[in-house]
Amino acid sequence: MKKTTSLISALVFAGAALSASAVMAADISHAPETLTLLDGTSDIGASFGSANRGNTFLDQFAFSFNGGANIDAQISSYSPSAANGLNITSLDLYGTHGLVASGVQEQTGKTDLWSLSFSNLAAGSYYLQVGGNAASGKAGSFGGNLTVSAVPEPETFGMLLGGLGLLGLISRRRKNAAAQA
Repeated sequence: MKKTTSLISALVFAGAALSASAVMAADISHAPETLTLLDGTSDIGASFGSANRGNTFLDQFAFSFNGGANIDAQISSYSPSAANGLNITSLDLYGTHGLVASGVQEQTGKTDLWSLSFSNLAAGSYYLQVGGNAASGKAGSFGGNLTVSAVPEPETFGMLLGGLGLLGLISRRRKNAAAQA
């Protein structure tokens, strides 16, 4: 009787282990995409077919720039209900030395909305990573925009202040010349 109970227990555990591995989420990530920044901006996004319920993704969008910059990104996914479409679970910015910044979830449910901002990012190569999962067996997609805007160099501010000072000097001379006339 003990042997039969032990054998049945072993079969139950083996069956549970096999069924658990059969329901593990599959990785449905797309290949990393290299973005071309036109005037400092680029659209980003991906679509997923049906029959992916519970499967996960980490899609990467690589870009680079030569000067200091401010980064703004926004990602959204819309579905008819919270139980359908995609669940966006993360929006992160990575550089050559790892995680630089994490996004903020602005909204969840029928519409998932994430945003990320980072100031004074050094020149180099980076990538945005969007993570999530398929909430149902229906197709879904996410989309958004990345904006990279240049940070003015300190010399630019110096030239601005010098120009304002020069305009003030010219204005003062004209005022004095008009008063003497």
